[in-house]
Amino acid sequence: MATIIDGKAISLQIKDELKERAAALKASGIEIALAVIQVGDNPASCVYVRNKKKGCEYIGIGSLSFELPEETTQEELLALIGELNERADVNGILVQLPLPAHIDEDTVIKAIDPKKDVDGFHPQSVGALCIGQPGFVSCTPAGIIQLLKRSGIEIAGKECVVLGRSNIVGKPMALLLLRENATVTIAHSKTKNLKEVTKRADILIVAVGRPKMVTKDYVKEGAVVIDVGINRDENNKMCGDVDFDDVAPVCSAITPVPGGVGPMTIAMLLNNCIESVNLQR
Repeated sequence: MATIIDGKAISLQIKDELKERAAALKASGIEIALAVIQVGDNPASCVYVRNKKKGCEYIGIGSLSFELPEETTQEELLALIGELNERADVNGILVQLPLPAHIDEDTVIKAIDPKKDVDGFHPQSVGALCIGQPGFVSCTPAGIIQLLKRSGIEIAGKECVVLGRSNIVGKPMALLLLRENATVTIAHSKTKNLKEVTKRADILIVAVGRPKMVTKDYVKEGAVVIDVGINRDENNKMCGDVDFDDVAPVCSAITPVPGGVGPMTIAMLLNNCIESVNLQR
């Protein structure tokens, strides 16, 4: 039976390390604050925002909360971001996605100062990752690298398949694996002979947004499987993109949903807030 990779335990370990770093910065006179902007009251967004605030409180950094009504205009949102870009007491700016349909997400992301882009979504952050320059790294892929390393899973020289090509997970994930000297394939809905491709993977990372799509037919015996998906099954129970019960008997290690990748995303957001001090210097 596979080893269960415990994202809750590993994220707590990271947060405890960050708590020490935040305390050391505070002792040297440096206070850190994250500004979180939420437009509308999407229930999932409310949960994420609450967890981010709790995370800030736990590691001892400030959080400023801007909860704007659904009808907020794009101009009003951009004006608020402009103000926060200028504020010396704000280190990180996070706009919770998704935004209401009348607001263009790309325009909003580009409006955030890249030195305060703790989500790592700004084109400048993504470009820096591509060419190995300093910058913020998208939190979920960065969290997955930490999950692997802190679970003693070797990445260098391994064949890795990333199933999914989103800007937030799939593409930056592939770049981070390359940085760790893995051999990387990105697969997606148009990939031919998909099961043959994923079966080559020593490490399979699944981020397709389809509940329980990946069964044991996609997985090589003894592979490590990282499930990024958060979905609801037919019984409204939370599940991933991987059929856990089907895949766990054939792989060597696997992340559960919930309790795998999810907690790591917030841990790495907090890590980016601490790292912002060096980038802003």
